[in-house]
Amino acid sequence: MTSTDPLANALSSVNNAESVGHLSQRVSPASNEIGSVLEVFYDRGYIDGFQYVDDGKAGEFEVELKGAINECGPVKPRYSAGADEFEKWEKRFLPARDYGTLVVTTSHGIMSHYEARQEGVGGQVIAYVY
Repeated sequence: MTSTDPLANALSSVNNAESVGHLSQRVSPASNEIGSVLEVFYDRGYIDGFQYVDDGKAGEFEVELKGAINECGPVKPRYSAGADEFEKWEKRFLPARDYGTLVVTTSHGIMSHYEARQEGVGGQVIAYVY
């Protein structure tokens, strides 16, 4: 049985690999959305890097882990949040204030909630990591 949510599958496999201490994890299928979420994880210092690997099918990402993720996961359903409403979602999905990151899809692309707040844009909360 396969899930219909590739982002949830990707985050679940990263979470599981991180919890058992693996140094890398392959995430497939690759998509722009998953790549953008991994970019946020990298920018915020949760992973050491990632690269796209062409496997002749949908492709996959090789993610280099560094043991910085306690938990990550998708946000279902995807909630809309205005630029001034992120605190409400921080309280719901993150364990403490200024600890962890919400990943938000906005009209300016996928970014962390810190960037979205700084740019004054709202969007949909699609994932979290801490």
